[in-house]
Amino acid sequence: MTRVAIVYHSGYGHTAKVAEAVAKGLMEVSDTLVDMVPIDAEGNLPEQAWDALAVADGIIFGSPTYMSGPSWQFKKFADGSSAPWVAQQWKDKLFAGFTNSASMNGDKLSTLDYMFHLSQQHGGIWVGMGMLPSNTKAATRNDVNYIAGVSGLMTVSPADASVEEAPLPGELETARLFGQRIAQLACRWGR
Repeated sequence: MTRVAIVYHSGYGHTAKVAEAVAKGLMEVSDTLVDMVPIDAEGNLPEQAWDALAVADGIIFGSPTYMSGPSWQFKKFADGSSAPWVAQQWKDKLFAGFTNSASMNGDKLSTLDYMFHLSQQHGGIWVGMGMLPSNTKAATRNDVNYIAGVSGLMTVSPADASVEEAPLPGELETARLFGQRIAQLACRWGR
């Protein structure tokens, strides 16, 4: 069995919705177990969550993008990962990341870059999107990878959109496909 943990913070529920879509894709790949590891409003994880991250073959980071970077709660988790770093506990694991913000761009790449560098601090292997963008004149907002993420998954939830309204179905489908990709690579990597 391959284990993948999704460790994420969600301020308003939109990022949690994306995490669920990624998890759905992960679970569609046989022999894949998924551990959902939400970061609470104070930036903390329960102790058993650190154990789930220690035994995972892959770790997926998720955070909203606030003010051109991850939420402070996610950063607190990242700073708290120094104990696994010292022990080299996450070395050679697969890593990936996703982020959500109210704007189409919203400096989401800064958040993904933060996650990438965190994975590299831990000696991990980063997994990008591995899918072409929907960038033709005929493309619509509900097409897969319309936002054109390459290094990680990007989704949009307008500032006045409820969790029921956003992210859009095409973005959630992109998240599901991204989860499948990560699970497939984690299974190959774990052999």
